[in-house]
Amino acid sequence: MSLKEYGPGLEGVIATETKLSFLDTDVEKIIICGHDLIELSKKHQYLDVVHLLLEGELPSSTERAGVKELLQTNYHIPVDVTTLLKLLPKKTHPMDGMRTGLSALAGYDDEIDNREQAVNKKRAYQLLGQLPTVTVNAYRIIKGEDPVNPDPTLSYSENFLYMITGKVPSKVEAEIFDRSLLLYSEHEMPNSTFTARVIASTQSDMYGALTGAVASLKGHLHGGANEAVMYMLNEVETVTQFEELLYQKLVQKEKIMGFGHRVYMKKMDPRALIMKESLKQLSDLDGDHLLLEMCEAGERVLREEKGLYPNLDYYAAPVYWKLGIPIELYTPIFFSARTVGLAAHVIEQHDNNRLFRPRVRYIGKDY
Repeated sequence: MSLKEYGPGLEGVIATETKLSFLDTDVEKIIICGHDLIELSKKHQYLDVVHLLLEGELPSSTERAGVKELLQTNYHIPVDVTTLLKLLPKKTHPMDGMRTGLSALAGYDDEIDNREQAVNKKRAYQLLGQLPTVTVNAYRIIKGEDPVNPDPTLSYSENFLYMITGKVPSKVEAEIFDRSLLLYSEHEMPNSTFTARVIASTQSDMYGALTGAVASLKGHLHGGANEAVMYMLNEVETVTQFEELLYQKLVQKEKIMGFGHRVYMKKMDPRALIMKESLKQLSDLDGDHLLLEMCEAGERVLREEKGLYPNLDYYAAPVYWKLGIPIELYTPIFFSARTVGLAAHVIEQHDNNRLFRPRVRYIGKDY
């Protein structure tokens, strides 16, 4: 390759080969191991996609039950990790708290230097089980609240939402939350996934790769859009006020979070459409359609004024609000859901490794 070839931000550069996922910009589809993600979200559960990403195929009913049981046996985290979280300053960002807890788990892995696929898969399932507990309790402890114990009798999504809200979710609430986790599970090669693969390419362990991914996702140009959307919605009280707020931001040339995507989206993100349907479902249940009407108005304004369409975060935010989830947990939940995709990428990198070592275009002084 000529060293003159250059794409700012690696725009359009093919960084690796993968069997895991692909954003097909021609048909605006998200492909996960040969399956359309949107179709998966209509017919399958998050744990089905966990099995698909880690094992390469959708599970049988027996295999699904096995994944459920395996995660349930790993809900708890070492007591010392909880103690460590209690030592963090109260001004710690929830993403930093989660990053610290995730990193600390590495010390409890007796096979930390083993990169064999079977060991890495075992590690991935264990981390998937532990991450909700780390995520929620890091947030609770930072807020000065007591940590909450997971309930191993509940399914993955039920337990996750129970730990967040303090109550066992209804069937509808659990299904909608599970659907959101599925939609966040994998998305080809965003910055956090690339970060994880770059770290893994040094033969670093899965904990280190995922810890780096947390730091990447914390950045507001990658993660945090769902939080920003909800804060924006909460700035006003009516549909008209929300429209006026958006027009004001457009005049001031402010970036409006929740719209557009770096790789694709000549139309609405198909994942956002699924979450929009979920928001309507929740609105019909509680009889309050204000957030739905505000979001639809915002969708119309950005389409007409900028030709931009909502991405997943735009409608996931009010869905999480309706589910009683604190805004500060939106991005940590995003990461927890994406852990399966990240772990699958780390495993794939370890199995077919080549150290990432790109070059630069020198624009310094002559020599």
